Amino acid sequence: MAGMELDLERVRGRPLTLAIRGWVLSLVLGLVVAAFLYVLPIVHSPMMVGLALSTTALGTLLPILRDAGQLETEFGRLVLAAGAVGEFGPVVMVSLVLTGQYSEWLKIGLMLTFVAIAFGAARIALGTRPPRVIDLLTRTMESSSQLPVRVSLLLLAAFVVLSENFGFELIPGAFAAGMVVGLASTGEAGKALRHKVEAVCFGFLVPFFFVTSGIKFDLATLLHSAQAMLLLPGFLILLFVVRGVPVFLYSHDLAKGQRLPFALYSATALPLLVAISAIGVQTGRMHSEIAAALVGAGMLSVLLFPTFAGVLLSRIALSAPERTNLT
Repeated sequence: MAGMELDLERVRGRPLTLAIRGWVLSLVLGLVVAAFLYVLPIVHSPMMVGLALSTTALGTLLPILRDAGQLETEFGRLVLAAGAVGEFGPVVMVSLVLTGQYSEWLKIGLMLTFVAIAFGAARIALGTRPPRVIDLLTRTMESSSQLPVRVSLLLLAAFVVLSENFGFELIPGAFAAGMVVGLASTGEAGKALRHKVEAVCFGFLVPFFFVTSGIKFDLATLLHSAQAMLLLPGFLILLFVVRGVPVFLYSHDLAKGQRLPFALYSATALPLLVAISAIGVQTGRMHSEIAAALVGAGMLSVLLFPTFAGVLLSRIALSAPERTNLT
């Protein structure tokens, strides 16, 4: 879904430039904080912790912003750009840095090849639209075959398998598949497909993601480790600081009352925290206590940060008519 919502036409220009600068600043802050925790010593893989702290859960934010009517606003464009870079940047870094199967140059070469394949598929999705194929997909959209939806899921599976065979994680493949499906379903004609894919994702897959995340969450380790219990609120604060500090780059683009909600939305992170923590535990680079604290902080960020941001934005919206009446 994050790949599908990556509409470069909407975020190009200043929103995308600010998002890239903000994420680079977050990455530097995250690595500095992780290096400090490594020196103490609290964590044993500063690179993984730094990457985890610089993530944003765009896929989680999208339905929240859409339901609040913020997605089409200028504020929503800025959050969308920041979230897209905050998810795509760590995806690339995770694939390059945390994959130890190949040498560095070979990993870069494979990543460039994968990106070339993804952009080639995206170009085909944009430029090659045979009338017979389009007619077939349109006719089967409302039939029991649901061919466009099945093709989308097939594309997802193909890119995920390709990503895995290249030695990367599943995330780049899912992101690339979403990007291709999103480009292929642009405009009024693609709305039906997008609605159906959203129904599959938000109605079926996303709930299962949270259920499986809860099942895999190592609550016993968290409760039996004083260090992990102390680190959980610490990581939650660090998420807000690392992803929230770049809001100062937006001083000319956000109203004063929008800066804290923007920082809260940017600091909402869970899916990549789960992925990075799982990779860390599986490879022996991260202790289970640290992983449990990171995932716990991500869960709390999803529960708390968007809620607080929504309340603050609602207050701003309510106070605006009052100011108008006073004037």
